Amino acid sequence: MLRLLSLLVLIGLWQAASMVADTRLLPPPLTVLAVMGREAHTHALYFNLATTLARVIAAFTLAMVLGTIFGILMGRNRTFDRLGDPWLVILLNLPALVIIVLAYVWLGLTDVAAVLAVALNKFPNTVVTIREGARALDPGLEEMATVFAMPWQTRIRHVVLPQLAPYIAAATRAGLSLVWKIVLVVELMGRSNGVGFEIGSAFQLFDVALLLAYALPFVAIMLAIETFLVQPLENHVSRWRLKAA
Repeated sequence: MLRLLSLLVLIGLWQAASMVADTRLLPPPLTVLAVMGREAHTHALYFNLATTLARVIAAFTLAMVLGTIFGILMGRNRTFDRLGDPWLVILLNLPALVIIVLAYVWLGLTDVAAVLAVALNKFPNTVVTIREGARALDPGLEEMATVFAMPWQTRIRHVVLPQLAPYIAAATRAGLSLVWKIVLVVELMGRSNGVGFEIGSAFQLFDVALLLAYALPFVAIMLAIETFLVQPLENHVSRWRLKAA
């Protein structure tokens, strides 16, 4: 209820600001809603939202899977950590724009290049988070798994992953917010469809209403994912903290 009230206050402030400012620079909510309806009627809105969401899911999944694997390896193996740490530092400090441009130059203006560029930007952040979780694994549970000769599949499922769950949830939340923003930049620079492409077109036409008509639905989707998926997942994996308290 408080979240809904906060959103209503935001819309009210938007309406008030649009009454003071130039409507070309800040169109009122009803104007943006009308443009949104027009784009939805032509199915352009649905198509571009689905296209961008597909790229977000692909890049996010790739980055999370590979980042979790490498994070566990670096957290549990000192030699692997020393070998991979310089690579990790380079990726963490390499600007996202450089990675995007290089991906397009090397692989062409394709969806594969776009997804790989986004995943590569998210990958090091996931590795850092999971590596810290892997370093914090309880050695007593590891000894127990060794004594009972647990197969590696059982050990990962029942010993490693439950302890890493809070770190995976944190990486998921941070990663999702990062991935969808970079996807929009990737689409703006080198794709012919998607929300980022439409925002770029609206900018060239100086059409703020069209820009908001594409930006706000996608933000709403990300907010829904955060509210109904990421937060419940985080609460579920952290429930033991509440019981301990």
